Amino acid sequence: MIQFSNDNGPVFEQTWSYAQKQVRKLVEKYPDFYPMYTQDGAWKHQGPAWTDWSDGFLPGMMWMFGRRSETGSDEQKFWTDHAIKYTKPLARRRLDPDLHDLGFLFLPTFYRWYTQTRDSGVRDVLVDAGRNLSSRFQEPGGYLRSFVGDNSLFIDGMMNVGVIFFAARESNDRKLRDIGMRHTLTTRRTLVRGDGSTAHEGIFDTDTGEFLRHSTQQGVRSDSCWSRGLAWGMYGFTRAHEYLRDPNILNTAQACADYYITHSPADGVPPWDFNAPAANRVLVDTSAAAIAAAGFFRLSRQVSVPLKGHLYWSVGVRILRTLCERYVTRTEPKWEGILRGGVYHVHKGLGVDESVIWGDHFFVEALDQVLGN
Repeated sequence: MIQFSNDNGPVFEQTWSYAQKQVRKLVEKYPDFYPMYTQDGAWKHQGPAWTDWSDGFLPGMMWMFGRRSETGSDEQKFWTDHAIKYTKPLARRRLDPDLHDLGFLFLPTFYRWYTQTRDSGVRDVLVDAGRNLSSRFQEPGGYLRSFVGDNSLFIDGMMNVGVIFFAARESNDRKLRDIGMRHTLTTRRTLVRGDGSTAHEGIFDTDTGEFLRHSTQQGVRSDSCWSRGLAWGMYGFTRAHEYLRDPNILNTAQACADYYITHSPADGVPPWDFNAPAANRVLVDTSAAAIAAAGFFRLSRQVSVPLKGHLYWSVGVRILRTLCERYVTRTEPKWEGILRGGVYHVHKGLGVDESVIWGDHFFVEALDQVLGN
C-alpha cells in the first residue's frame, strides 16, 4: 500500500528546472531528432523502434515549458519556437491510415498548441486526426482496431480516443462521438476486470463482433496486469469522462486507480507487471508511475467525493516525490533523459531500465499539474 508524506519542499520546482535543462541539451545535441528510448542513457542509437508512435512527446514537453515560462521572456520564445518547429512536421501523419496511436501524436502537441492560441488551422489538423482514427472502428465489435489486426483491441486505445472526442465536439459530429463512446464502453466491458485490473489486448471475432479472449503484447501473460497498460486505462477513462460525463466511465477510472493504489509498493512505483514472477518484480517501470501520477491528478478533479479526490491527489504527490528523489538522473551527468527506470518492451529487450520519452513527458505533465498555474 502506498504511504504518504506532506513535506515536499522545493523538490518539484528544482526538478522542473532540471527537466528543462535536459530537454534543452537534447534539442541542441540532436537537432530535429525525435527520441524514443535511451541505450545506456543515450537517446540516439541504432536500436529498433518496434512501432513509430512516440514523436509527440518531446514537443509536448516544449509546449508545457513555454506555457509556464514568463510571458515575453527569452525562455518562453525558445520553448514556443521549438515546440512549433517540432510539432509542424507531425501534421502530415494526421491522415496516416496505419497508425492507431494518433492521440499520442496529436494530443500532446496540436491540442496544447490549440489551447494556447485557438488557431483554427491547428484545430483543423486535430479534427482530421480524429476523423482518421475513427476509420479504424470495427462496427461488429464496437472498437478501434489496433495495428496488430482487425480483431485486436488495445488498452492503449483509451489514450488515443480523446482525439476523436475532440474532433466530435469541434465539428458537432454525433457519429464521431458515438464511435468514441462505443470504443470506450467496449474497452470497459472487455479489458477492465472486476477488480479494476486491466488486460492489454482483447481478441474479437471480426464477423460477429464476439469478444473471444484476452491476449498481451507486453505483459507477463494474457491474464496479468501490465502496469503501463493499467496507467493508460486510468488516465484514458478519466479523459473520456471529461467528454462523456458518464458516471460509469468515471467509476471505471476509479476502479483502475484503486487497483493501482492497493497493489503498488509503498513508494508508489510499480513493477513493470503487477503479476510478474517474484524474481522479475524488482524491475519497475517509472513511465507507468509517471503516467499514473498525471492520471491521479486529473482524476482528483473529476470525482464528486472530496475525500476521494484528496486521496487521489495525495497518491499522485507521493508517486511524484519518489520519482524526483530516486529516479531523476541529476546525479548522472552523462545520462541524457530526465527519468531513468523506464521500460519500453521487456520481451523484445527494448528500453529496459532506461529513459523512455513518454515517461519523461508524463513526468513533466505531472510536475506541471502539481505546481499549479
